[in-house]
Amino acid sequence: MPLPRWVDVALLPVLNVTLAFLIGGVVVMIVGENPIEAVRIMLYGAFGYGYGFGFTLYYTTNFIFAGLAVAVAYHGGLFNIGGEGQAYVGGLGAILVALAVGGLHWAFALPLIMISAALFAGVWAFIPGYLQAKRGSHVVITTIMMNFIATSMMSYIISRILKPANVNSDESARIDPLTRVPFLSEWVPLLKNTPVNISFFIALLALVGVYWLIWHTKFGYALRTMGHNGTAAHYAGMSNARLIMITMAISGALAGMVAINDTAGAHGRLLLGYVAGTGFVGIAVAFMGKAHPIGVGLSALLFGVLYQGGQELAFTMPAITREMIVTIQALVILFTGAMSNMLRRPVELAFMAAQSGAERSGSPAEEKRA
Repeated sequence: MPLPRWVDVALLPVLNVTLAFLIGGVVVMIVGENPIEAVRIMLYGAFGYGYGFGFTLYYTTNFIFAGLAVAVAYHGGLFNIGGEGQAYVGGLGAILVALAVGGLHWAFALPLIMISAALFAGVWAFIPGYLQAKRGSHVVITTIMMNFIATSMMSYIISRILKPANVNSDESARIDPLTRVPFLSEWVPLLKNTPVNISFFIALLALVGVYWLIWHTKFGYALRTMGHNGTAAHYAGMSNARLIMITMAISGALAGMVAINDTAGAHGRLLLGYVAGTGFVGIAVAFMGKAHPIGVGLSALLFGVLYQGGQELAFTMPAITREMIVTIQALVILFTGAMSNMLRRPVELAFMAAQSGAERSGSPAEEKRA
């Protein structure tokens, strides 16, 4: 039975998240804590005061970029799980330009940094796209391998090339304060001492831009056609190979925007392993949001709440360890990703029962009118 669009987009994700939290609540009860109080602490940690809210927005920004990277590829029938490596390489592009134009005002430097980060990450994603389009190598396998290559390559570059002589930790030189992406706390004192910066607004613009690209452009139509039926797209005169390569490049460029939030903004330098799993969380964000920009934005916010609220919960309730927080996050990923259709059949049965009940209740009135 076909379900209404709002059920797929809104109801099923909400039910999946609710189920994940119910099971997480059982875990909290097992360790002797109150699950309702745990939820209150998480929400307070994420929204209750300026410091926590700033970190929630900071995490949300990264997850929006990572989620959009996966969503764009998904609409073309591609599964890009290389966002982790693409964001990492994007950080290299961002820091090289940021250091080269040091002293230039951020308003003029930011477009250059964004272009460089997008170019480096886009080229890194273009490689597996080319391999699938021209050599038949599956993009899932190649993007996994590119993650490992990116990690090794970036470790060498950061520790052996970019690391200043007078710095002990593995990191690049710091970006000039005038060039660095400004924090929102400069205009919103409530967000003082938080890493959220104007990349948050860039992420919101990216949501709008991806929506326009996929549903209001000729390229987006061709992309969705290939995603639904690559053979039909080919016979319609579309070049699947060209679409695959361009789509992967765009996907990678979006993942590279994580570097704007972190390298050029929050950290002000390129750190070893700075992506820290964001690319993989982006997969869950995209699938939970049904690869739609609105859904991606909302699911990114949810994971931002889980990350920041989880830290608050682990600090306030020592019995709930960091590992348990990760377990709850994993449950959300499990139910919204791998098991996203588990509740579809019960919902279909409920709609069928409601529909047949409405038909039975309406039949006497129809007979009377007849």
